[in-house]
Amino acid sequence: MPSLPRIRRSRARTGTPVASPAPVVHELAASGLTWANVVSPDVETAQELAERFGWHPLDVEDIVSKRQRPKVDDYDDEGYLFAVLHFPFYDNQVQRLNAAELDVFIGHDYVVTIPNRELRPVNRLFTRCEEDETFREQLFARGSGRLLYEILDDLFDYCFPILDKIAHKLDGIEDEMFEGRSQEVVRDISNVKQEIISYRKIIKPERSTLRVLERRVEAFLPEDLEDYFDDIVDSAERIWDLLDNYKEVVDGLESTNESVLTHRQNDVLRLLTVFTVIVLPLTMLTGVFGMNVAFPGEGTREAFWVIAAVLLAVLVGMVGFFRWRRWL
Repeated sequence: MPSLPRIRRSRARTGTPVASPAPVVHELAASGLTWANVVSPDVETAQELAERFGWHPLDVEDIVSKRQRPKVDDYDDEGYLFAVLHFPFYDNQVQRLNAAELDVFIGHDYVVTIPNRELRPVNRLFTRCEEDETFREQLFARGSGRLLYEILDDLFDYCFPILDKIAHKLDGIEDEMFEGRSQEVVRDISNVKQEIISYRKIIKPERSTLRVLERRVEAFLPEDLEDYFDDIVDSAERIWDLLDNYKEVVDGLESTNESVLTHRQNDVLRLLTVFTVIVLPLTMLTGVFGMNVAFPGEGTREAFWVIAAVLLAVLVGMVGFFRWRRWL
């Protein structure tokens, strides 16, 4: 296979802005198999890769596109497979779960991975192959299909810790909610619900795509390795089942929390209503005796104590009535 074309970079000139360096194509080769990895290539780099490996011109547009839906394109005549897959990652800039895109080209003697951002599982596997020559020889000797399986297997393994974090957040919300912090966990419930929704949007179209990939990639796998990609499909289904479970849990927590908040609001309204009903007759009696008209005993101390006794009797009677009705 011819060597990779040299990536051209713009040189800085006096008085002109410095152009950003072109993406670097990292490459490993062993046992007749080449693995090239490049993050967010520009149009020029994508065209150079397409010319080298003989890709369809439309694939260049897919590579440089900002967002593609998950899909698998099988080019039997050209002898390669093109797949677009999405994986979740936590975007610190927007403080939310987002989707990272991975474009994969697989031929009989090469695998090219093109993520639109740095993916730790891909970088770790690439670094391990680069540093451990024995491991690289053993892995590459099994063919391009097995290498692709290892890449996707590491990526899906990386998905489960994100699910564990969501489960931990749900447990924390449940504990706080029943410790009397229902008002404080409203925002936490909303954030977790948004993460679950974002995760489901990523995984849902991925499931059907992986089934298609499982069938199409058999051409690049030895017969004893054909069952390996079924493990990838099972991982995606397990992730979807967990997300379904988490969705039900967060919906239940949200409903329970709303019930707790409503119950507390009803308690407050009940107390305010009882207080208003108790004060109402007292206000009416003081208003009657406060009128500018003469009444028996007006201006005497005895009249004051009689009025005070009546007010106290009404207050005790009202409170006793509400306690008897269990409204207090």
